[in-house]
Parts: sequence; C-alpha cells; structure tokens
Amino acid sequence: MQPIESNMKNTYLSSVLNNRCPRCRKGNIFTSNNAYRLSETTKMKEHCEVCGQPTEIEVGFYYGTGYVSYALSVAFSVATLVAWWVLIGFSLDDTRFFWWMGTNAVMMIILQPLVMRLSRSLWLSWFVKYDKDWKEHPLESFERIVPNQEG
Repeated sequence: MQPIESNMKNTYLSSVLNNRCPRCRKGNIFTSNNAYRLSETTKMKEHCEVCGQPTEIEVGFYYGTGYVSYALSVAFSVATLVAWWVLIGFSLDDTRFFWWMGTNAVMMIILQPLVMRLSRSLWLSWFVKYDKDWKEHPLESFERIVPNQEG
C-alpha cells in the first residue's frame, strides 16, 4: 500500500488530474503512478485502497472512455491550432499549416498515455459521487455487477 498524502486539496479537478478515487478523493485508482510504463498504463486497482470503492462498477464500464478520449484529443488539437495561429500564423504561401499538423500529431502520440488515464479518471468521476463523510457511509452493494460476468 502506498502512503496517502493528507495535505492534498480535495477538489474535483485535483482528484481527476491526480487519478484519485472520486468517492474519497484520496486513494490512487491506477496500479502505477507512471503513465509511460506502457504495459501498465490502463491497469487499475479493483478497489480504492482508502474507501474500498470498486473502480469497475459494471462489466465493460470503460468502453465509454473512448468518447471522452476523443473529445479531449479534439479539444487539445483545437487549442494547439489557435495557439499556432496566434503565435505563428497561417498562410497559403508556405507550409506552416502542415508544420502544425505534424507537430500536433507528434504531441498527441506523446500525450496519449496521459489522455487515456485522464479519460478513465473523468469517466469514473461522472458515475461515482464524492462523499466527504465516506467513513460514516458504508458502500452499498452494486446491483449492476453480475458476479458471473466479472473478469
């Protein structure tokens, strides 16, 4: 078990960006803190180490993260396009647009492990509510999990 930092801010944004459990906002949801350890990029713990919240609340739960990842990628590409346009500019007389496309593609490939983790963290946070009194409220059984279909 890894030590949990007690001085972390318990805000929604910090818990999502730091891949923390959405219920207690303290426990790590991924087995490895390093997103660039490619064999473990999307490996998640079965339960939060602090509050016991399951990370996969139904079979196939993370299929929806593809849509979140797509939206994050589009938002990133639009942001880099606007930044490139403001800082460098575009012209029909040269290849600046193609340089942006190449730079954006390389940056997207480099950032893909982080985007995949962020999309999983966001997706889980949209379905699991934060409970500041999680110690006093035990977890209820998850009726959406079918034991025969787990694993």
